Amino acid sequence: MGLFDFARNIGKKIFGKEEEAPAALEQHINEDNPGVNGLQVQVQDGVATLTGEASSAEALEKAVLMAGNAMGIQEVKADGMTIADGSQIGGDDEFYIIEKGDTLWEIAEKAYGNGSKYTKIVEVNREVIKDADKIFPGQKIRIPKSI
Repeated sequence: MGLFDFARNIGKKIFGKEEEAPAALEQHINEDNPGVNGLQVQVQDGVATLTGEASSAEALEKAVLMAGNAMGIQEVKADGMTIADGSQIGGDDEFYIIEKGDTLWEIAEKAYGNGSKYTKIVEVNREVIKDADKIFPGQKIRIPKSI
């Protein structure tokens, strides 16, 4: 599963019918806007297509994760997104798919050798992790390499 592939049947329920998805996803991303201007979303057959300008690769990655972690979305295409600062996707981060039984503490132990650093994972994923105690299997998050 790549950065832009997601589990369609899990995630946060943001919309009911697919025709409601574009407006609902735009609103969802804009509520905690990670740094995206002129965002437009199209959805067809579970594939969300994002267009607009991201201030950085990190902002684009966050927008993709916000859209992809929504129930009903199995893939996010961001070919129509530009990155204002010229950075590249995946620069200093890894991506992790939460598995059944995972805790953020255990994920931080694996990534950094110290479970108490889970707060950094929460901080960089604040747009997709609203409550550190409420993560779900299949959810995709960013794991910064350097903290």
